[in-house]
Amino acid sequence: MIIVMQQNIDKQLTKAVEARIKELGYVPHIISGEKRDVVGAVGDERGKMVLQSIESMPGVEKVVPILKPYKLASLEVSPQPSRVELAPGVVIGGEEIIVMAGPCAVESEEQIIQTAHAVKRAGARVLRGGAFKPRTSPYSFQGMEEDGLKLLAAARAETGLPIITEVVNPRDVELVARYADIMQVGARNMQNFALLKMLGQLDKPILLKRGMSATIQEFLMSAEYILAEGNRRVVLCERGIRTFETATRNTLDISAVPVLKEQTHLPVVIDPSHATGHVSLVPSMSYAAVAAGCDGLIVEVHPHPEKAASDGPQSLRPAAFADMMIRLKAFVAAAQRTLPTVD
Repeated sequence: MIIVMQQNIDKQLTKAVEARIKELGYVPHIISGEKRDVVGAVGDERGKMVLQSIESMPGVEKVVPILKPYKLASLEVSPQPSRVELAPGVVIGGEEIIVMAGPCAVESEEQIIQTAHAVKRAGARVLRGGAFKPRTSPYSFQGMEEDGLKLLAAARAETGLPIITEVVNPRDVELVARYADIMQVGARNMQNFALLKMLGQLDKPILLKRGMSATIQEFLMSAEYILAEGNRRVVLCERGIRTFETATRNTLDISAVPVLKEQTHLPVVIDPSHATGHVSLVPSMSYAAVAAGCDGLIVEVHPHPEKAASDGPQSLRPAAFADMMIRLKAFVAAAQRTLPTVD
């Protein structure tokens, strides 16, 4: 259920509703708007009609059932798009298209700092880089782990860019959280519910990637695990799904952007690098993603892709990334969005 409060009322009335929801055995989630608050009540579906009695409380305008299985991710509970602060001064879900860029994996101090400077000059707002790498083969490069996190932190200190990196194992959540500004959940872990619950207890933004075989509803239900634990700073990432097509690494589901926009208030990011697996396709898919209404991009950039420890074939060189960012401006303007001004 969602409890819609009247406009411009005393906040104490909202707190009284919150307390009553708890008394009835449900968990309240307050979403504060400019003029009114909405309180989501989440819990056992079987007894939800008892919540209808809250409609008689002072300050309550109406009580409405949430029809979607994903309650807190639904537009029903928050009709306005959510803006998620990724770092001080970096907000996704608003007018600005947020571009995150960097190598698939951190390999050396020179590599990550060189890349950080390059993507910042081109207009990226966040530095991406993997310290822990889940790989299909146990013999592939698995990442530098904490040493990689330290190098990412060094790149942040030198450039000022906030960092996003993947957390693979629940036991590493605390370690990664000490270094990262944004925690990424990869496609293979979209339904690692123990990991999602732990991330839901953090006060850090989470970028959740869609599983390669996941439906939109399954994707949003995974986001719900994080939201239900209290963390509202969730960003969704479409990174391509598995189909019968072999021309690309995955099939980028561009239609997922407008579909998600009709279903959820959460910001949506596109990963054109993992979606296509081919560097030549990354710019065009980035343009298409912006045209479709995405809120951001996460792109792989490497100074020497031919020497990359992982995902070299899909990584843009810094010069190609800078060119893409220039060309992207026309699509951003057509979508009535903005990119940061580059000196």
